[in-house]
Amino acid sequence: MKHLPLWLRSGRVQTGLVIIAILTVCAIFAPWIALNDPNEQNLLSILTPPAWADGGDAMFPLGTDSLGRCILSRLIFGTRVALTVAFIASFGAMIIGAILAHIAGYFGGWVDWLIGRVVEIWLSFPPVILSLILMVGLGTGIRNVILAIVLVDWTRFCRVLRSEVLVLRRRDYVAAAQLVGFSHWRTITREILPGTLPLLITLMSLEMGVAVIVEAILSFVGMSVGADTPAWGQMIADARQNIYEAPLNLLCPVFAIFFAVFGFNILGDGLRRSLDSRLTQTERT
Repeated sequence: MKHLPLWLRSGRVQTGLVIIAILTVCAIFAPWIALNDPNEQNLLSILTPPAWADGGDAMFPLGTDSLGRCILSRLIFGTRVALTVAFIASFGAMIIGAILAHIAGYFGGWVDWLIGRVVEIWLSFPPVILSLILMVGLGTGIRNVILAIVLVDWTRFCRVLRSEVLVLRRRDYVAAAQLVGFSHWRTITREILPGTLPLLITLMSLEMGVAVIVEAILSFVGMSVGADTPAWGQMIADARQNIYEAPLNLLCPVFAIFFAVFGFNILGDGLRRSLDSRLTQTERT
């Protein structure tokens, strides 16, 4: 363990990476892992109980839904939608938020005031409601889901990172770089960005969990992927009608969402504790 980087020695980071690795394997190798076609309907096997229960079928380990589709296969293929949205939307929101945060924190003055007012106005709208409004205008589809999350959640990065940039801008090495004649771009990328990078990585991992939840909400109300693409929120919506006859149909996608969000959140918490020098020094003392 001693040869590992400090951040990788954290139990939280290791747990989060294992969970994300499991989800990634399921997403990449879904056609080979799933026992059945996720969209194949078998009307003779409607609401089949799980394999370990009476009347269960080994071909459907977690049972089937109201259309006879395999629950386990739909869960595995639903991982693709969740992780695609989580990674791409979080990265897009991070890029926009980080750029504006560094510009606002570094230059200050009217630039900081203008960006700050835009962030405050954007944050005055409830995130989920704003996402739904954007989806109504953009239309359904995974690309529009990603775009909606990016347009809503860039403010999370901007607001938190701006305060960190304000602190780093007052450091002596930044002032020395300006005196030497470094350009603004070089000062930000060479002197300030390395200091904000740990926080940026932590925020991105936490944002991935948020993106999974938002996508599940949008697919639950039918504003995400189409009916031919399995998604966890869509599975929850379908399972409501038969919650008493087949409660596992509802519990499985709920657990999948919890499992993914828990993995991203515990990874973010572990990275925050490992990469934040202030927290590390406090724990040592």
